[in-house]
Amino acid sequence: MLASVTRLRVRSIRNLPAFLWMTFLARRQIIHAPGFLGGRLLIDNPRTFWTLSVWESEKAMKAFRGSGPHARVMPKLAEWCDEAAYTHWIGADDSIPEWIEAYDHLVSDGRLSRVARPSRDHVSRHFPKPRLQPLIGQNLKPTAISRKSAA
Repeated sequence: MLASVTRLRVRSIRNLPAFLWMTFLARRQIIHAPGFLGGRLLIDNPRTFWTLSVWESEKAMKAFRGSGPHARVMPKLAEWCDEAAYTHWIGADDSIPEWIEAYDHLVSDGRLSRVARPSRDHVSRHFPKPRLQPLIGQNLKPTAISRKSAA
């Protein structure tokens, strides 16, 4: 099982409507993606968004990442965001990790994505912990079709 976490901070409130629309489309895409086992979305402060997804394999995750709305939004994130980081790790089972575990992996192994106007926190690799109370988020469950093996 492969777990993946991303943390994105939208640079300006002007970019939020387009970002949120693409998030909705990518959310709709992921629950139907072959090999998707489950995940979570978290809206954090300020203008910070976390995703956590669990996959049958790296191949399944890359197939999702490189297609549909997700593939179309990735190039725009460099302009929309001033902070962007991600990491992947192999888990012991197919359970969805808790946010604190995902955060720990991001801090220890995270990679920075290119952003056009990086914040100080991006440059210094400072990732504040996700704000979990009150939780503004959503659990993602795969549809029956995505449970089919993508390997």
